Amino acid sequence: MNSLRLLRNSSIREALSHQTPTKLSSLSPLYSYNQRRWLKPVDSAQTRLENRTRDNRLDKLIVHIRKLNIILEITKLMGNKKRGPFVSLQLMSRWKNLVGLNVSIGAFVGKYPHAFEIFTHSCRKNMCCRVSEKLRDLIEEEESVVRECEVDAVKRVKKLLLMSRKGVLSVHALRLMRKELGLPEDFRDSVLAKYSSEFRLVDLETLELVDGNDDDESLRVAKVEEWREVEYREKWLSEFETNYAFPINLPTGFKIEKGFREGVRNWQRVPYAKPYERKEISRSVERFEKRVVAVIHELLSLTVEKMVEVERLAHFRKDLGIEVNLREVILNHPGIFYVSTKGSTQTLFLREAYSKGCLVEPNPIYNVRRKMLELVLLGKRHSKELLQSHEEERDVEIRYDEDWEGERDGDWVLPILGR
Repeated sequence: MNSLRLLRNSSIREALSHQTPTKLSSLSPLYSYNQRRWLKPVDSAQTRLENRTRDNRLDKLIVHIRKLNIILEITKLMGNKKRGPFVSLQLMSRWKNLVGLNVSIGAFVGKYPHAFEIFTHSCRKNMCCRVSEKLRDLIEEEESVVRECEVDAVKRVKKLLLMSRKGVLSVHALRLMRKELGLPEDFRDSVLAKYSSEFRLVDLETLELVDGNDDDESLRVAKVEEWREVEYREKWLSEFETNYAFPINLPTGFKIEKGFREGVRNWQRVPYAKPYERKEISRSVERFEKRVVAVIHELLSLTVEKMVEVERLAHFRKDLGIEVNLREVILNHPGIFYVSTKGSTQTLFLREAYSKGCLVEPNPIYNVRRKMLELVLLGKRHSKELLQSHEEERDVEIRYDEDWEGERDGDWVLPILGR
């Protein structure tokens, strides 16, 4: 018996000694690269986000909007009353991290002569910067248009309250989305306090409708329901086909796999509790997910530019009952939503609202912001006329605001120059 065991061990040892190191390594379970080939490919929200079909027009739009937001942030810092009508580039260099730039702020503002005017100070001979008159006028125009469209903004907030699960909204969530909803910066004092007969602050951070202001049935009609009515009336489609359907606009180059069309057709017919319906939500996974799609669709429809950052949208999850993985739902419906990863954040678009990078149904606030964007897109084009006008104004005396009291926060500007 011992001789047989010795013979078996010697034969195994001999067989292993004749093998090459590669074959030996393939037998070892420690080499994970040989085991990965047996694993199934991972299908997660992150992999689908990376492998999705890109919309180049919307991606480019986000890149330009990010530049515009940086410019507006710089103008806000320059508009601080502690400083004069212009700021030295030396002081502005400290704002690089505040506005999220990876280049010097002087090089950035130099790319947009239609938004900023760079000049040499007549006394200190330092490079200074001020906001151009064109951009200043557009900023003032946007503020006035937002005030004029105040009634529409109140209507949007009321619709959000009607769509919420318990009839309340977080003021913090509204504050984060005030620009998207067309609300002014001081909306808490200028809108909520002004329309006290419409809204009531339960505490400092919770908003609800005043009793009796939720009887208007026109506020309970979702945007997608208006689209369904047009489809039913103009295209002579059956009620069975349009009652729970959504507009589907697949991106250019989208690969339609086998069974995709049939799956979408079946999903379009699935009934669900609509956003403004207060009846009990079905526990069916498919119906619950479709209601979440309807809520996100309606929320995007209420925004001014039909887009919002995903992080800001996540603050409405609790109030609107979006108790699912938000990115999973969005990526499951590429014909309804589009997520752009350009910039530092993820931005969600309502696909049906855009055509060739522009809003299909523009509004006054969008039109003003589009003018700002076009001013940014000019870059250095047509800058010769600006140089000529600056040369003519070189001898003009630079005056300060009356409430400016001199040197503040490291600024070097002398108060005697304005006397």
